[in-house]
Amino acid sequence: MVIEGEKKLKKRIAVDMDEVLADFSGTSLKLMNEHVGTNFTKRDLEGKKIMDLFPNDLEYFFEKIQERDYFRTFPVIEGSQEVLHRLSEHYEIMIATAAMEVPNSFDAKYDWLREHFPFLNPSLFVFCGDKKVIHADYLIDDNITQLTSFTGRGVMFEAPNNVHVEYDVKMKNWAEVEHYFLKQLVE
Repeated sequence: MVIEGEKKLKKRIAVDMDEVLADFSGTSLKLMNEHVGTNFTKRDLEGKKIMDLFPNDLEYFFEKIQERDYFRTFPVIEGSQEVLHRLSEHYEIMIATAAMEVPNSFDAKYDWLREHFPFLNPSLFVFCGDKKVIHADYLIDDNITQLTSFTGRGVMFEAPNNVHVEYDVKMKNWAEVEHYFLKQLVE
Protein backbone atom coordinates (compact mmCIF):
# COMPACT_ATOMS: atom_id res chain seq x y z
CA MET A 1 0.00 0.00 0.00
CA VAL A 2 1.39 3.39 -0.98
CA ILE A 3 0.37 6.23 1.30
CA GLU A 4 -0.43 9.50 -0.45
CA GLY A 5 2.68 11.66 -0.65
CA GLU A 6 5.04 8.69 -0.28
CA LYS A 7 7.49 8.08 -3.05
CA LYS A 8 7.30 4.69 -4.75
CA LEU A 9 10.55 2.77 -4.23
CA LYS A 10 12.60 2.20 -7.33
CA LYS A 11 13.67 -1.31 -8.22
CA ARG A 12 17.39 -1.88 -7.79
CA ILE A 13 19.84 -3.01 -10.49
CA ALA A 14 23.22 -4.31 -9.35
CA VAL A 15 25.88 -4.01 -12.05
CA ASP A 16 29.16 -5.89 -12.22
CA MET A 17 32.25 -3.87 -13.11
CA ASP A 18 34.80 -6.06 -14.94
CA GLU A 19 33.64 -6.97 -18.47
CA VAL A 20 30.31 -5.16 -17.97
CA LEU A 21 31.45 -1.58 -17.34
CA ALA A 22 35.23 -1.94 -17.67
CA ASP A 23 37.17 -3.75 -20.41
CA PHE A 24 39.22 -6.13 -18.26
CA SER A 25 39.86 -8.66 -21.04
CA GLY A 26 40.97 -6.06 -23.59
CA THR A 27 43.44 -4.46 -21.18
CA SER A 28 44.74 -7.82 -19.97
CA LEU A 29 45.07 -9.16 -23.51
CA LYS A 30 47.09 -6.11 -24.54
CA LEU A 31 49.35 -6.46 -21.49
CA MET A 32 50.02 -10.14 -22.11
CA ASN A 33 50.47 -9.79 -25.89
CA GLU A 34 53.12 -7.13 -25.25
CA HIS A 35 54.81 -9.28 -22.59
CA VAL A 36 54.90 -12.48 -24.65
CA GLY A 37 55.10 -10.99 -28.15
CA THR A 38 51.83 -12.44 -29.45
CA ASN A 39 48.88 -10.93 -31.30
CA PHE A 40 45.88 -12.62 -29.71
CA THR A 41 42.55 -10.84 -30.19
CA LYS A 42 39.31 -10.92 -28.24
CA ARG A 43 38.05 -13.45 -30.76
CA ASP A 44 40.84 -15.78 -29.60
CA LEU A 45 39.50 -15.38 -26.06
CA GLU A 46 35.98 -16.57 -26.92
CA GLY A 47 34.99 -19.24 -24.43
CA LYS A 48 38.26 -18.86 -22.54
CA LYS A 49 39.90 -16.85 -19.81
CA ILE A 50 43.04 -14.80 -20.30
CA MET A 51 44.98 -17.46 -18.38
CA ASP A 52 44.07 -20.09 -20.98
CA LEU A 53 45.98 -18.19 -23.69
CA PHE A 54 49.07 -17.60 -21.55
CA PRO A 55 49.47 -20.69 -19.32
CA ASN A 56 53.25 -20.25 -19.03
CA ASP A 57 53.00 -16.63 -17.90
CA LEU A 58 50.43 -16.81 -15.12
CA GLU A 59 52.86 -15.61 -12.47
CA TYR A 60 53.54 -12.44 -14.48
CA PHE A 61 49.81 -11.88 -15.10
CA PHE A 62 48.84 -12.30 -11.44
CA GLU A 63 51.71 -10.06 -10.38
CA LYS A 64 50.51 -7.30 -12.74
CA ILE A 65 46.85 -7.44 -11.68
CA GLN A 66 47.95 -7.10 -8.05
CA GLU A 67 49.51 -3.72 -8.83
CA ARG A 68 47.56 -0.95 -7.13
CA ASP A 69 46.63 0.97 -10.31
CA TYR A 70 46.04 -1.91 -12.72
CA PHE A 71 42.24 -1.69 -12.47
CA ARG A 72 42.42 2.09 -12.90
CA THR A 73 43.51 1.78 -16.56
CA PHE A 74 40.52 0.01 -18.10
CA PRO A 75 38.58 1.55 -20.97
CA VAL A 76 34.84 1.97 -20.39
CA ILE A 77 32.56 -0.51 -22.17
CA GLU A 78 30.80 1.38 -24.96
CA GLY A 79 27.35 2.70 -24.08
CA SER A 80 27.50 1.84 -20.39
CA GLN A 81 27.80 5.42 -19.09
CA GLU A 82 24.94 6.84 -21.13
CA VAL A 83 22.60 3.90 -20.54
CA LEU A 84 23.22 3.72 -16.80
CA HIS A 85 22.69 7.45 -16.53
CA ARG A 86 19.30 7.14 -18.24
CA LEU A 87 18.34 4.02 -16.27
CA SER A 88 19.23 5.78 -13.02
CA GLU A 89 16.18 7.99 -13.57
CA HIS A 90 13.96 4.91 -13.16
CA TYR A 91 16.04 2.45 -11.11
CA GLU A 92 18.38 2.58 -8.16
CA ILE A 93 21.77 1.58 -9.57
CA MET A 94 24.40 -0.12 -7.46
CA ILE A 95 27.78 -1.49 -8.43
CA ALA A 96 28.63 -5.00 -7.22
CA THR A 97 32.18 -5.96 -8.07
CA ALA A 98 33.89 -9.14 -6.94
CA ALA A 99 37.13 -7.72 -5.58
CA MET A 100 38.11 -10.20 -2.88
CA GLU A 101 40.56 -12.10 -5.09
CA VAL A 102 42.51 -8.89 -5.78
CA PRO A 103 42.28 -6.77 -2.62
CA ASN A 104 44.71 -4.19 -4.05
CA SER A 105 42.03 -3.34 -6.61
CA PHE A 106 39.67 -1.61 -4.15
CA ASP A 107 41.11 1.91 -4.43
CA ALA A 108 41.64 1.70 -8.18
CA LYS A 109 38.12 0.39 -8.81
CA TYR A 110 36.57 3.02 -6.56
CA ASP A 111 38.54 5.83 -8.28
CA TRP A 112 37.67 4.43 -11.73
CA LEU A 113 33.97 4.35 -10.89
CA ARG A 114 34.00 7.90 -9.49
CA GLU A 115 35.76 9.17 -12.61
CA HIS A 116 33.65 7.39 -15.22
CA PHE A 117 30.28 7.17 -13.42
CA PRO A 118 30.14 10.37 -11.31
CA PHE A 119 26.33 10.31 -11.34
CA LEU A 120 26.21 7.06 -9.33
CA ASN A 121 25.97 7.08 -5.55
CA PRO A 122 29.31 5.79 -4.17
CA SER A 123 27.56 4.53 -1.03
CA LEU A 124 26.01 1.93 -3.36
CA PHE A 125 29.40 0.56 -4.51
CA VAL A 126 29.81 -2.93 -3.05
CA PHE A 127 33.13 -4.77 -3.11
CA CYS A 128 32.34 -8.39 -2.43
CA GLY A 129 33.12 -12.00 -3.24
CA ASP A 130 29.94 -13.99 -3.82
CA LYS A 131 27.14 -11.76 -5.12
CA LYS A 132 24.45 -13.80 -3.39
CA VAL A 133 24.92 -11.25 -0.58
CA ILE A 134 23.66 -8.45 -2.84
CA HIS A 135 20.11 -7.28 -2.19
CA ALA A 136 18.80 -6.14 -5.58
CA ASP A 137 16.02 -6.97 -8.00
CA TYR A 138 18.43 -7.53 -10.90
CA LEU A 139 22.10 -8.33 -11.42
CA ILE A 140 23.89 -7.59 -14.70
CA ASP A 141 27.03 -9.75 -14.78
CA ASP A 142 29.21 -11.69 -17.20
CA ASN A 143 29.95 -14.51 -14.76
CA ILE A 144 27.56 -17.48 -14.78
CA THR A 145 28.63 -18.48 -11.25
CA GLN A 146 27.66 -15.08 -9.86
CA LEU A 147 24.38 -15.09 -11.75
CA THR A 148 23.35 -18.53 -10.53
CA SER A 149 24.06 -17.73 -6.87
CA PHE A 150 22.22 -14.38 -7.05
CA THR A 151 18.69 -14.52 -5.62
CA GLY A 152 17.09 -11.86 -7.85
CA ARG A 153 16.75 -11.79 -11.64
CA GLY A 154 20.05 -12.34 -13.45
CA VAL A 155 20.94 -10.66 -16.74
CA MET A 156 24.06 -11.98 -18.44
CA PHE A 157 26.21 -9.41 -20.23
CA GLU A 158 28.07 -11.01 -23.12
CA ALA A 159 31.85 -11.06 -22.80
CA PRO A 160 34.55 -13.22 -24.39
CA ASN A 161 34.47 -15.68 -21.47
CA ASN A 162 30.73 -16.42 -21.85
CA VAL A 163 30.11 -16.21 -25.61
CA HIS A 164 29.19 -19.92 -25.69
CA VAL A 165 27.27 -19.93 -22.39
CA GLU A 166 23.49 -20.19 -22.64
CA TYR A 167 21.46 -18.00 -20.30
CA ASP A 168 17.78 -17.11 -20.51
CA VAL A 169 18.36 -13.33 -20.41
CA LYS A 170 21.61 -12.48 -22.20
CA MET A 171 22.52 -9.06 -23.61
CA LYS A 172 25.17 -8.36 -26.27
CA ASN A 173 25.54 -4.62 -25.58
CA TRP A 174 24.26 -1.70 -23.54
CA ALA A 175 21.58 -0.76 -26.09
CA GLU A 176 19.98 -4.17 -25.47
CA VAL A 177 20.29 -3.66 -21.71
CA GLU A 178 18.52 -0.32 -21.93
CA HIS A 179 15.71 -1.74 -24.06
CA TYR A 180 15.22 -4.65 -21.64
CA PHE A 181 15.04 -2.49 -18.52
CA LEU A 182 12.82 0.19 -20.03
CA LYS A 183 10.46 -2.59 -21.12
CA GLN A 184 10.40 -3.90 -17.52
CA LEU A 185 8.98 -0.56 -16.39
CA VAL A 186 5.77 -1.03 -18.38
CA GLU A 187 5.22 -4.71 -17.61
